[in-house]
Amino acid sequence: MSQLLNLRAVDVAYGKSQVLWDVALDMRKGEAGAILGRNGVGKTTLLKTIVGQLRLLKGQVFLNEIDVSRRQAHERARTGVGFVPQGRHVFPHLTVEENLNVGLSALSPRKGKHPKKIPPYIFDLFPKLRDISQRKAGVLSGGEQQQLAIGRALAGRPDLLILDEPTEGIQPNIVQQIERALSTIRSELGVGVLIVEQNLDFAWAFADHYFVMQRGRIVQQGRVAETSTADIAHLIQV
Repeated sequence: MSQLLNLRAVDVAYGKSQVLWDVALDMRKGEAGAILGRNGVGKTTLLKTIVGQLRLLKGQVFLNEIDVSRRQAHERARTGVGFVPQGRHVFPHLTVEENLNVGLSALSPRKGKHPKKIPPYIFDLFPKLRDISQRKAGVLSGGEQQQLAIGRALAGRPDLLILDEPTEGIQPNIVQQIERALSTIRSELGVGVLIVEQNLDFAWAFADHYFVMQRGRIVQQGRVAETSTADIAHLIQV
């Protein structure tokens, strides 16, 4: 399989305060990875760096083997990356359908002549969204908003779907549905998935690789199949 995501010696700072140090990370197409660590170690900063919301001090970011290190966030989206931020950030005054249509803006010639309409597989993954398609996003529950945020990211037909704390504040039955959806996204759509997550059982259910961060560095990584959650828990517990 060819490379989907490649970070080489990445440094990032907020002003004069450096947050990421010499970060290297690799994922192949169709794989899933989980970024783990205590609060404040740079996990969200790393995601924002990948999607282009933060500039590099040093290093390179490759998406689909294309150097996107100097590209803006909207340009990276068209290179094949979809992002679901922490807190979901749906447009509260737009309907579910209108929010999903916003996601179509990430479509680009790389996906050929796909019609600019909501892909039906989004409603297969999250049937509830079809039922509430005309409801304003601002009145939805947290679980419904999370499903909508994932659906909106998928509307751009990404090759890599990035999610920041997707289970935070979500009721258990919706967490299970999101877990099944992400597994399907990988297995049937061939989309790579990268998450930041504190719920190890959730991450271990579908991820191939894990990356543990401390103080802005990746200090341990490996294959989920070869590592138990008990071996990792002490590295991420507060």
